[in-house]
Amino acid sequence: MPSGQQARAQASAITPGRQSPDLEPSPAEKVRSLFGGHRLSPGQRRIAQYITDHLTEAAFLSITDLADRVGVSQPSVTRFASSLGFSGYPALREALQPIALSALAGAPDAGAELRRNELQAAVDAEIGNLESLRRVFADTDQVLDVGRELARSVPLTVLGLRISASLAEYFAYGARRIHPDVRLVSRGGSVAYDALLQSREAGGSWVLAFAMPRHAKETLAAVRAARSTGLRVALITDRTLGPLVDEADLTLSAGTGSRLVFDSYAAPGVLSAAILQAMADADPERTQQRLEKYEQAAEQHDFFLDH
Repeated sequence: MPSGQQARAQASAITPGRQSPDLEPSPAEKVRSLFGGHRLSPGQRRIAQYITDHLTEAAFLSITDLADRVGVSQPSVTRFASSLGFSGYPALREALQPIALSALAGAPDAGAELRRNELQAAVDAEIGNLESLRRVFADTDQVLDVGRELARSVPLTVLGLRISASLAEYFAYGARRIHPDVRLVSRGGSVAYDALLQSREAGGSWVLAFAMPRHAKETLAAVRAARSTGLRVALITDRTLGPLVDEADLTLSAGTGSRLVFDSYAAPGVLSAAILQAMADADPERTQQRLEKYEQAAEQHDFFLDH
């Protein structure tokens, strides 16, 4: 665990061997460097956002004052500092103060610059996630193989609990247009186990599970339950290691955006669409028939505002 002095040095580090002032990171970059690379809960991100937005003031607040300003408890602030690798809030504040002083010396509107750049940094991080996914797609064999397996599974179960439910719902909505029997599981516990058991008894062979941060214990329980019924599990997650990955038959990874209070899912969304494309291509005749039938129903019942 780094000391306040070590963390301060990390936050203000510049390229070794080149001491040109042009290479000195801006205060905004230093703050993002301090908070980046750590998996923070939404509550902890609120603390980080407050410090970012009010750096020149927040860096000199007591733990009591900071907790009051953010609307959290003092232990929450302490846990936040510990999650960043500091021994406590005093060590974090010691790392923040020189950054705040440099912001005051360099620009009167440093707070506005920090807020503006933080939103840009969130977009930049998602661009990085998409670029990583693009490199994965250089070899399409795995995605195509997953698409074929999911297309053959009748019924096909799609699992997504808590925050992952939105991705599962998107995938299931699209999959129903091209697959004859798609079953969405968005509740955990015995409800999930019952749905998984019925899917297996009906002849299903695969579950597509979504597991985004924060990774829920009930998702792990549902994946294990699926395996116990004889179903195979394809997992879409942001991780390449961990108990969920260990339980899955195969895993496709896509990074999530964690710069804002709540995660964003640009790369997992594109990955989901790519698997839908692979499913469509796996059985083109069935796909075309189902899409045409759906378009006829949409026109007949006037589903959409325009056609």
